[in-house]
Amino acid sequence: MWYFSRLIFGAIAALVCVLPAQAQKHGGILTIPHIDTPPSPSIQEEGTASVVIPFMALYNNLVIFDQHVPQHKLETIRPELATEWKWSADGKALTFALRDGVKWHDGKPFTSADVKCTWDMVSGLTPGKIRKSPRQAWFSNLTEITVNGDREVTFHLKRAQPSFVALLASGWSPVYPCHVTSAQMRTKPIGTGPFRFVEYRLNESIRMERNPDYWKKGLPYLDGIEYRIVPNRATRMLGFIAGKFDMTYPTDVSVPLMKDIRTQAPAAQCIMRRTNVSTNLIINRDVAPFDNPDIRRVLGLSLDRSAFNDILNEGQAGIAGSMLPPPDGVWGMPPEELKTLLGYDPDLKKRRDEARAIMTKLGYGPDKRLKTKIFTRDINNFRDPATILADQLKEVWFEAEVDAVDTPVYYSRVFKRDYAIGLNLTGSSLDDPDQHFYENYACGSLRNYTNYCNPAMEKKFDAQSMETDPAKRLRMVWDLERQLAEDVVRPIIFHDVGAGCWHPHVKNLTIMVNSIYNGWRWEDIWLDK
Repeated sequence: MWYFSRLIFGAIAALVCVLPAQAQKHGGILTIPHIDTPPSPSIQEEGTASVVIPFMALYNNLVIFDQHVPQHKLETIRPELATEWKWSADGKALTFALRDGVKWHDGKPFTSADVKCTWDMVSGLTPGKIRKSPRQAWFSNLTEITVNGDREVTFHLKRAQPSFVALLASGWSPVYPCHVTSAQMRTKPIGTGPFRFVEYRLNESIRMERNPDYWKKGLPYLDGIEYRIVPNRATRMLGFIAGKFDMTYPTDVSVPLMKDIRTQAPAAQCIMRRTNVSTNLIINRDVAPFDNPDIRRVLGLSLDRSAFNDILNEGQAGIAGSMLPPPDGVWGMPPEELKTLLGYDPDLKKRRDEARAIMTKLGYGPDKRLKTKIFTRDINNFRDPATILADQLKEVWFEAEVDAVDTPVYYSRVFKRDYAIGLNLTGSSLDDPDQHFYENYACGSLRNYTNYCNPAMEKKFDAQSMETDPAKRLRMVWDLERQLAEDVVRPIIFHDVGAGCWHPHVKNLTIMVNSIYNGWRWEDIWLDK
C-alpha cells in the first residue's frame, strides 16, 4: 500500500500555497550573518552545519521532514521529489514514485538515474565519485538501487530498517545531478531547489537567487538569500540588533545573548531550543598516550559537566549521554539511569580522586604533568568550552594548550585524525539511533573521529535498528549508551542550547527543536517590508 497518494499530496501542496495567500508577498532578499567560511557548497561531501544551513535551499530530497513542524519524527516526513513510497512485505525494499516535470537549475530533466547516481556515490557502491562521504555509514545496509524507467526507483536493503526513510528526509540527503561532476558541485552547485546558486566569495558572502522554474508553482516568495560571513559573534549580534540582518544565524544566540537581544530589540522573535548538537571530547585512540585505556578513563572521570553548563549556558543545556535527552529527545537516558554511567556520578571529588590515583600509577603528578594540546575549531562555541576543558584537566595533572584552527583546516585534520584530543561539537541530523550510532561509532565511518571499532557493538547497532517495539528498542539504546561511556569513546559534555532570532517582518519561519540540519528549505518564507 502506498504511504502517500497523489491525491493526498495534492491537497497538502494546495494548502502550502493557499493558506499563506492572505498576506504573503513576493520579493526581497533575506539577509543572514554566517559564522565562518564553509569548506564548500557540496552538502554530500561536508560535515558541518555551516554548509547545510545556507546551501539546503539549492536542493530537494526524495522526502523531507515537514518544514513547519518543530519536532521532526517519522510521522512528519512528507514527499518532495518523490510523490509516494512503499515498503516491500519483508521490509527490505523501499520503492519511490518520482515527480514528473522537475528540472535541474541548468534546465536538464530530473530522473530516477539521478537518484541512483546519488546513492551509489554516497553509499560507496561506486567509490571515487566524491572525495569523501561523511555519511556513508548511514547507508551500510544498502545493497543496491534499481530503477524502473525514469519515474521509479527502489532501494534494496540487507535487512529490515524502519528508520531508513528518515535518513533520506534529512537535510544531509539532497539528490545530486548525475550529469554534473563532484568538482563542480564544490564550486558552482546545481540543484532542483527553490533557489539557484549565484556566488560564494570566501570570507565574504554566499548569494542565491530565486529559481523561476521551481516545480512548486508560485514559490519561492523571496527574490534571494544572502549570507554575509562575519566571524565575530558580537559583531553579528550588533548587526542584527541594528537591523542590518533580517535574522541571526539560526544557532548563534546563547542564553546571555538572547537577554541582550530582548532588551535592545524587543520586537524580535527568538526561540531557544536544544539543537541536538553535543559538545564532546574526542580522543585519538591510536596516538600515545591516549592509546592507553587508563588515560582515557582519567579523561572520562574528570569532567565537571555542571560547571561547563553553568558557565556557558546558565544551566540550560542538557546533561546526557550521546542521545538527545528527554523531553526534547526520544531516546536519551533519564537522570536516574544517567548517573550510573562512567563519569556521570554526581560525586565529582570521588571521580577525580580515582582519576588522580590512576595518573599516580602511570607516573604523573602535580610536579610531572601530562602535556598535550586540545585541538578545536576557532569559533566561540568550540573555543570557549575548550578553554574550560583545559582548566579542568589541570585537576588531574594535565597541562593542556588550546589549539584553535579555521573551519576548513579543522575538518580536514579531524577526518584524517590528525590530533591527540579535541573539543568537538557533534550534530545529530536525526533524533534516531540509526543515524547517531552508525555515523559516530561504526567501524570505518568517516565521522567516527576517534577511530573506535567494536564488532560486538556493531551487532548491537544492527539489532536495535531492526527492533520494531519502541520500548524494547529504547532499552537496547540505553545498553549501547552504557558501553560507549565505559569505553570512553567520545565523552559527551553537554547537549547544546541555542536560539535563532528574527525581526517581525520575516514571516512563516519555523525553527526545529531537535535538529539544526533539517529546516532550511526557505521556499515559503516571505518578507513583510
